[in-house]
Amino acid sequence: MIRKQKWVIFAAAMAFLAILGAARFDDFGSLNDPNISGQDVAWMLTATALVLFMTPGLSFFYGGMVRSKNVISTMLQSFIAIGIVSMVWVFVGFSLAFGKSIGGEGTGLIGNPFTYFMFRNVGFSTDPLLAPTIPLALFALFQLKFAIITPALITGSFAERVKFSGYLLFMVLFTVFIYAPLAHWTWHPNGILHNLGVLDFAGGTVVHMSAGFSALAGAIFLGRRTEANKAHQPANIPFILLGTGMLWFGWFGFNAGSSLEASSLAVLAFMNTNMAGAAAMLTWIFFDRLKGRKVSAIGAGVGAVVGLVAITPAAGFVSVGSSIFIGAAAAVVSNIAVHWKDKSSLDDALDVFPCHGVGGIVGMLLTAVFARNVGLLYGNVHTLLMHMLALVAVGIYSFGGSLLLYWLTNKLIPLRVSPRSEILGLDLSQHDEQYAQIPTKEREIADYEFINIHS
Repeated sequence: MIRKQKWVIFAAAMAFLAILGAARFDDFGSLNDPNISGQDVAWMLTATALVLFMTPGLSFFYGGMVRSKNVISTMLQSFIAIGIVSMVWVFVGFSLAFGKSIGGEGTGLIGNPFTYFMFRNVGFSTDPLLAPTIPLALFALFQLKFAIITPALITGSFAERVKFSGYLLFMVLFTVFIYAPLAHWTWHPNGILHNLGVLDFAGGTVVHMSAGFSALAGAIFLGRRTEANKAHQPANIPFILLGTGMLWFGWFGFNAGSSLEASSLAVLAFMNTNMAGAAAMLTWIFFDRLKGRKVSAIGAGVGAVVGLVAITPAAGFVSVGSSIFIGAAAAVVSNIAVHWKDKSSLDDALDVFPCHGVGGIVGMLLTAVFARNVGLLYGNVHTLLMHMLALVAVGIYSFGGSLLLYWLTNKLIPLRVSPRSEILGLDLSQHDEQYAQIPTKEREIADYEFINIHS
């Protein structure tokens, strides 16, 4: 009976998609808007592709860090976000993030879900508020890539113990109820944080802080791994370096693309992105040496990513000297946070909160210090105060809201795999695939036949 119901649901879904496929092409507006800038379109198409490239990069970055028996599952948790979030974005995500504000001008809390429902009115013409020189459809696609990578970032906190189906549901809920409102608050012209003067050039608040606080909530909610106290070697350190390189490369689109134009502003953001990442990478490994640790490839990769996280909110607002300091400062603070976490009972498996959450916080606060003309260095205290207020608001909303979503998801689909599945590894128990051969002894402990029948 259950199998028959699944086929009925699948058939209904395919019928619905067939109806969507009948949408008329001419519903998407003019192809000849005179306000469109060809050079801006070319750059933003490139930047959009670069940001998408970051999600496979993240999958390598995370996949190399976990145990060999969890490489495929960890990588897939990032990669699958491209499919899930893309569909959510078309249905209602973009409308909630950038639709007409509900809450009044200047105090917008969420977009009207019907403004761009099913990409209605998302066409090839410009939009004076959101996309003055590029098609609105291109703007929507660029913003989609940010929405994709945000829940993927969270997965590192509960790596090696989350049920795949439960994670998929959580990702949908997070995108709708956490990411979209924060994007509206911060980036919509009528968003409440935007109108309070909060600066977030490319996602330090919307992406990294939201992911960091949600990751912290996830690590707490799911609890420690069964093998958390067992030392293990990362499955593939070259994967970590490859992922770092892919992330760094894509980050140029992430930050410089947030200018939404092919201009000197994009060049400034591009330059600051590179320098902050470089400064943070060097600072991390030198700081490790000061503490008696050897220079490591993992440390270099993590340090670079922390610097890229920290410069994200500031990329288009600060000088190159400020970007170097922001990257270095974030590396020190995050390094301390990582080693504090290691001494605690918190099992944030891949240090998402210490790196993305704390790195985003450092970058957000230092943006308010160094931002040209409006920062603390220019005598403006208001910006710093508003950033501190936003930090509290975003932290409470992301952490508390995510805890509620984890609880709701767990009621519908249990989030935690069984101890046997965890010992066997998620590659086999969740996906019936292998990156590395599982030792016979661990197979016996896990009782693979039992898992196949009962999990």
